[in-house]
Amino acid sequence: MRLLPALLLSALTAFTMSAAPFKKITNLQYAKVDNHALALDLYLPAAQNAPLIVWVHGGAWRAGSKDFMPLTALVESGYAVASIDYRLSTVAKFPALIHDCKGAIRWLRANESRYGYNANRICIAGNSAGGHLAALIGTSNGVKALEGTVGGHADQSSDVQAIASYYGASNLTSILSQSTPHGLSVRVPALKLLLGDTPDQVKELAQLASPVFHVDKNDPPLLLLHGDQDPQMPINQAHELHGRYKALQLDVAFEVLHGAAHGGAMFYDAQRNAVVKAFLDRTLQPSSRPK
Repeated sequence: MRLLPALLLSALTAFTMSAAPFKKITNLQYAKVDNHALALDLYLPAAQNAPLIVWVHGGAWRAGSKDFMPLTALVESGYAVASIDYRLSTVAKFPALIHDCKGAIRWLRANESRYGYNANRICIAGNSAGGHLAALIGTSNGVKALEGTVGGHADQSSDVQAIASYYGASNLTSILSQSTPHGLSVRVPALKLLLGDTPDQVKELAQLASPVFHVDKNDPPLLLLHGDQDPQMPINQAHELHGRYKALQLDVAFEVLHGAAHGGAMFYDAQRNAVVKAFLDRTLQPSSRPK
């Protein structure tokens, strides 16, 4: 993408065009919590009324930003993407992160006519910690304890109609027992920041933060992508969520990347993008706005 002058980069909202057939609108503020501004970036394809993917970045819940958005190939194929920031665990503990993400979804629904995408049906997607948050958002449709009031727009639904979790967690009560020594060195401090302590010391909160404990027969279709050599996020986390979906005969697909570790270009190559696009084509069909 062609770089813009520094003056434009400092603007709250910048409009940029790339060689690709989409427009990028950056730093749209969707909420402000305790003087902490929360923003998102929009990636809009040429066609109007494009189905919407909400992307949640990873970073062990304590790092990362909306600037990492690896789904531009899907934008080029006709999907709009909103890449969102949320309060990191260094700023606010769980469930603040989920409250922020759901607030962003309500904002996106309230502003769809202004920007021209279609928010009737939304796929929530994310990688690593963002994959965990995406799965939790999708499986907690209607769970009041995780709704929050961030950003207002209480008249809008925060429900999503599809989930794509890239190498994310699903059960914070079992993740440490499944982890390698390297995984423990990352997860223990990250979970203490997220939950305030290790999961065994805050069991109810850890369950509230775990998608597997929210799965019910009304949950939306789910796509899991995970490497079988992941040393940081155990693939058993994906197996657990996959198993809960299968037990209830829900719509679920599990793409195992053989030889893949935690993230990397393989997850966003042409083969995997085709898998994700087929899932989106099947699940984000026109529908009436959720109530």
